[in-house]
Amino acid sequence: MTTAREIMTPNAECVNADEPVLKAAEKMARLGVGSLPICGTDDRLKGVLTDRDIVVKVLAQGKDPASCTAGELAQGEAVTIGADDDAGEILRTMASHKVRRLPVIDGHELVGVVALADVARALPDRPVGDLLDAISTD
Repeated sequence: MTTAREIMTPNAECVNADEPVLKAAEKMARLGVGSLPICGTDDRLKGVLTDRDIVVKVLAQGKDPASCTAGELAQGEAVTIGADDDAGEILRTMASHKVRRLPVIDGHELVGVVALADVARALPDRPVGDLLDAISTD
């Protein structure tokens, strides 16, 4: 069965937890991505910052993106997938947490990200359609 390691986008760039949200947004724009993993000074994953987080939790709240840090937006435990977890586990995790992107870890090291697009390219239409239904419903 297909594993996360086989379908992930490797070498995901992190935003440091103490980095200003403005710098994270600039990095997203430069990389052409809508989210970045948040890593602490210990190189451990602290969460995921999305472009939506920046709009809803910073800009819409009147916060200054130059002084608000990425770490302030990290909420609880990050939802991740193990590098050797199979496609079924990827689908279950994305569906149960209603996420479109999963950081992939090997031990405690971030090794990549599996996005919904990666799943769509690697798996048959039926499971991907079911996943879209699960993510899209409230």
